[in-house]
Amino acid sequence: MSGKSGKLSDMIRKAISDCEITTTEYDQILNAANEDGIIDAEEKNLLKQLQELISNQTVKRVQG
Repeated sequence: MSGKSGKLSDMIRKAISDCEITTTEYDQILNAANEDGIIDAEEKNLLKQLQELISNQTVKRVQG
């Protein structure tokens, strides 16, 4: 796992364990994914998983 993907994975794991994600954390995840201008397959998968968890409200989006 690359450094960037590892960072994304850690950020997403934190959101899952907290069962919530702030607007700021969500933006930081998107910025981390886009920092090199390339979103590889592993990163797409991580982002897709996060979006699914938000969609089914396993992870709730909160202000912050």
